[in-house]
Amino acid sequence: MRYYIITGASRGLGKAMAEALLQDEQNCVLGVSRNSTITHPRYRHQPLDFSDIAGVEHNLHKVFAQLPDAQKIVLVNNAGVIGEIGYIGQSQNEHFEYVFDVNVIVPAMFMNMFLQSYQHRQDCDRMIVNISSGAGQKAKDGWAAYCASKAALDMLSQTAQLEQEQLGTGVKVFSVAPGIIDTDMQEQIREADVEQFRSVQQFRDYKTQGALASPEEAAQKIIRLINEPQIARGVVCSVRDF
Repeated sequence: MRYYIITGASRGLGKAMAEALLQDEQNCVLGVSRNSTITHPRYRHQPLDFSDIAGVEHNLHKVFAQLPDAQKIVLVNNAGVIGEIGYIGQSQNEHFEYVFDVNVIVPAMFMNMFLQSYQHRQDCDRMIVNISSGAGQKAKDGWAAYCASKAALDMLSQTAQLEQEQLGTGVKVFSVAPGIIDTDMQEQIREADVEQFRSVQQFRDYKTQGALASPEEAAQKIIRLINEPQIARGVVCSVRDF
C-alpha cells in the first residue's frame, strides 16, 4: 500500500489531493485537520488544531504509525494560514505567533517525526512535500508573517534534503509553490483593505478574470511531482515548472 499523510485535508488543496489519491485502490490517506469532511474506507482522520502547539505535540505520535506493508510513505504539509493582512507596526503580536506556529513550527514538527519514524526504512519510498508559496520568494506589503513563514519553510526543506543526502537515507524533500488557487485564503485576500495591501485589486481581478486554478487542477500537479520527482528543478520549486 501507499500511504499519504496530508495536513489541512478538510478543504481546498488538501481535500482535493486526498480525494484524487483515494481513487487508486492502492492508496490510503490520513488527513490531519480540525474537521473531517471526507468519508471513505481508506481514509482516516486525525483531529488536530495546529494553533495549539501543546496539543499537536501531545498527539503527534498518533499520526505516524509503523505501516509495515508500505511501498511508499508521503507527508504533505499542506495546512497554512495567511493570518491578518496588515503592516508591521500596525499588527497584534499574537498574529505573528499564530502564523509561524501553523506555517513553520508544526510542519517542522511533522517533518521531524516523519524522519524519526521512516528515514531508516529502506524497503519503501519516502517523501516530504511542503506546500509553500511564491510569497516566500517575493515580499508583499501586508503579508510579512506569511512571506517570512513560507521563506522559512523553503529553507527548512532545503536543509532537510541536504541532511538526508548526507545520511544516505533516500528520503526526498520538496517545497512547492502550488500557484494561485481558488480557495478560502484567496477570498480572505480579496477582502483586504487597500491601505493594508496595495495589490488587493490585482487579486480581485484574478477572480473576475477566471485566472485562479481550481484545487483539483493544483492537486493533480502536486500528485504528478510525487509520482515523478525528477520533474522538479530543485528542492524549492513551483507547479509552473511542470
